[in-house]
Amino acid sequence: MASVPLTEEQVTDVFLVLNLEHVGLTDEQFVELCSDNDEFHLELTAQKELVIMTLPPLGTGRRNTTISTDLEIWARENGSGITFGPLTMFALPNGARRAPDASWVRRERWDALSKEEQEKLTTFFPDFVVELMSRSDRRPVRFRMLQAKMAEYIATGAQLGWLIDPYKKRVYVYRPNEPVECLENPETVGGDPVLPGFTFHVSQIW
Repeated sequence: MASVPLTEEQVTDVFLVLNLEHVGLTDEQFVELCSDNDEFHLELTAQKELVIMTLPPLGTGRRNTTISTDLEIWARENGSGITFGPLTMFALPNGARRAPDASWVRRERWDALSKEEQEKLTTFFPDFVVELMSRSDRRPVRFRMLQAKMAEYIATGAQLGWLIDPYKKRVYVYRPNEPVECLENPETVGGDPVLPGFTFHVSQIW
């Protein structure tokens, strides 16, 4: 009997947090750990907690691709910065190791890195970051962790962040020194002034 892909509702959610405070995991060991366990999405918090998550299911993966593609098309036309695809690891200045769903960095900051720095886990933060909620992220504990992660991006240097909830059709907009803005069922969301002229038609992923 032929098998069929699981639906997003049927995918078993795996979420585990391990305390590595006294382990002394180096960046090289963390990269190797991620490589050896590529069936999982691994992140490291500033408190040295290893967060283990399953990779996104079909629906979430499609939405991630839509966001990243639109951002890349704009970035190529604009030329002021470069984009990074889902699960690109950033070593944030506070010690956390985070892999957002989409991100963008001003070109002059990227060009200031040496070729060696560009190829390893260098302390570096995105100027713009997107986190897309999956179905399991609607649970209160997961949602609070995502909110804290977005605040962390802003606190460590990001100038704009979007937390997108495709189930409740909401976009939470994060900016430095401003309260979080919640957009209810928007057709579009704009990136000005950080991403001049970028408008994402968010309704296409509802």
